[in-house]
Amino acid sequence: MGNTNNEDKDLARRKKLIIDFMSEKQYKPMKFKELVFALSVKDEDKEELLNILNELQNEFKISKTKNGKYALGSPNIFEGTFVGNKKGFGFVEVEGMDSDFFIHERNSMNAFNGDKVLVKAIKKSADGKRAEAEVIRIISHEIKSVIGTFDKAEGYGFVIPDNKKIATDIFVAARDTKGAVSGHKVIVDITDYGSNNRSPQGKITEILGHINDPGADILTVVRTHDLPTDFPEEVMDYLERIPECVSEEEISGRKDMRQLDTVTIDGEDAKDLDDAITLSYENGIYHLGVHIADVTNYVTEKSPLDKEAFLRGTSVYLIDKVIPMLPHKLSNGICSLNAGVDRLCLSCLMDIDETGKIISHEICEGVINVNERMNYSDVAKILEETEDAPVERYKELVPMFFLMAKLSNLLRMNRHKRGSIDFDFPEAKIILDENKKPVEIAQHERNVATKLIEDFMLAANETVAEDYFWQELPFEYRTHDVPDTEKIEQLSYFLRGFGLSLKITRDKFHPMEFQKLLTRIEGEPYEAMVSKMTLRSMKQARYSTECTGHFGLGCKYYCHFTSPIRRYPDLQIHRIIKENLHGKLNEDRIKHYSAILGKVSDDNSKKERRAEEAERDVVKLKEIEYMAERIGEVYEGVISGFTSMNIFVELPNTVEGAVNVAYLHDDYYYYDESKYAMIGERKKKKYLLGDKVFIQVMKCDKINRTIDFKLLDELDVKYYKERIQKDGEGKDEQTDC
Repeated sequence: MGNTNNEDKDLARRKKLIIDFMSEKQYKPMKFKELVFALSVKDEDKEELLNILNELQNEFKISKTKNGKYALGSPNIFEGTFVGNKKGFGFVEVEGMDSDFFIHERNSMNAFNGDKVLVKAIKKSADGKRAEAEVIRIISHEIKSVIGTFDKAEGYGFVIPDNKKIATDIFVAARDTKGAVSGHKVIVDITDYGSNNRSPQGKITEILGHINDPGADILTVVRTHDLPTDFPEEVMDYLERIPECVSEEEISGRKDMRQLDTVTIDGEDAKDLDDAITLSYENGIYHLGVHIADVTNYVTEKSPLDKEAFLRGTSVYLIDKVIPMLPHKLSNGICSLNAGVDRLCLSCLMDIDETGKIISHEICEGVINVNERMNYSDVAKILEETEDAPVERYKELVPMFFLMAKLSNLLRMNRHKRGSIDFDFPEAKIILDENKKPVEIAQHERNVATKLIEDFMLAANETVAEDYFWQELPFEYRTHDVPDTEKIEQLSYFLRGFGLSLKITRDKFHPMEFQKLLTRIEGEPYEAMVSKMTLRSMKQARYSTECTGHFGLGCKYYCHFTSPIRRYPDLQIHRIIKENLHGKLNEDRIKHYSAILGKVSDDNSKKERRAEEAERDVVKLKEIEYMAERIGEVYEGVISGFTSMNIFVELPNTVEGAVNVAYLHDDYYYYDESKYAMIGERKKKKYLLGDKVFIQVMKCDKINRTIDFKLLDELDVKYYKERIQKDGEGKDEQTDC
């Protein structure tokens, strides 16, 4: 194995030498004999040189002219990853390029989602459209197995992939079905990737359960996204070394803050408490302490725990199931800032004046002892002075909570002044019963307590990022780049339909403009839709070794420092900070971090995307399952979007479904993109974004992940209201009729 690796490295080195040689300015295309002479190749090595040249040609990195001369390959050829679409076309993502290539179905060479491919650019981007390319070679198939729903036929079957980026179903011969029946969720290994006129073929290797089995949908999502669940034996063995409580030896040399009033404020069911707050006020100065669990004290570099945490990248929250980045012994135990016990922390201590400006700070290792484990609801009740506020129970801490609210407002006001954008979308809160069946869906809203903790965490993240930026040390930042001009132009076009605009000067725009826009549309019926379109115009935040600022927060310096229990980026920078505090960031360690952080940052970004996709998939499946129990029921909702054939309606509980306009029998409807409206051709009736409508639930499909609604007219609505009143059913928990 070692010899093979060395041979591969040697071949790669020789290829690079040739590419570098041909890349020199003075190089002119040469014939083979000329290359032999120029590169001083011995007679016995000529055949090897020819083989290398042939390989480079096959990789399209060099080309050979008609008269036999070798030159660098076409600059229009790129290596990338094919991202498929159910409709047959796709896109190719090329590392280092800001935008991907569009691949028409006829130019895809039947590439499969995830394939490594070579593409040739054939059309430049223009008029808001992507650059176009054609696949000229499939380098490798990266997806070896697919998870989906089995559909049995006579003598064979098909697996319908859960991944909608896979354009075709997988054919399975009768001998390879493993006894699966229609509706089974299965894993199928791909044995043949198919062609233009032949489906891919596969062999079922595992049956995960039936689509209607309790919990089968969540298990399927976990397996689809390849989320690691069980911790390896070596990790569990390593855990035996972790102490149950903090020792005096570990406390030695740390800043002792156990005498300070300290609280954690989290959700009622949270168990991994990684941040705590201290706050006092004297002589016009707020002394804010953000204390973060010192996870790196136990998760040391290159240990089994560290390797597994890097592999996972982040904890994943699947409604009632958490797939943690760290084992519970750490996340709920010694690393959790539980009340009444000593805990090690890495603290950001900030002095803030009465204008909300951070005038000084200290980053240090500390030890704290939390007074109370608070929850958002109780703190919100105290601050809002409701009748059931637990004031007496927490009377010693109540003054600190009001001080927190005052400081929070100052910090938030300052962020608002500089243009920080606050998207406040309602999130779905799904309640499951003991059988994993959804019994309630409602809006999960932020309150004053969640906002103040958010303000304090943002302040700490910014402070730490700025500190390490100016120290010019290798670091991992959280960045959010300025939106592409093309996306902003599309958004501006969209906004004109509502009489709205964005101020753009010479292709430059400030986050303040987005903030002003969100303020202008507050309370409007189209607020949610415009907010979503505005968010979609922005780039995704990511992790990076370059501190390029955070557009959405309107700040120059930002990192993730506050959640090392559940995010690897935070764990990574804690390690750097602690080494720096101990004077151990010597030249070798700086080189070490400079070498690894680029890969670590990219990997962290990918793992974050994976977790987000898995979380969205579970929410969607549970929404479908919930609404499937309510077929025929009537709800009032708001029109949230359009396609050429569908009107999308969002219900008060955040569930969104589609109305196919083909079933609007009173007229023929078409979508007018310039007016963002669905318009009847004969009666000229319009459906606009933000319009309130009544719908009836018609169909829920877990396989295609769709919810179908039917629009009701006034007579239908009147009938259903009268029927409900007559039957004495009252309102369903989500129904407005």
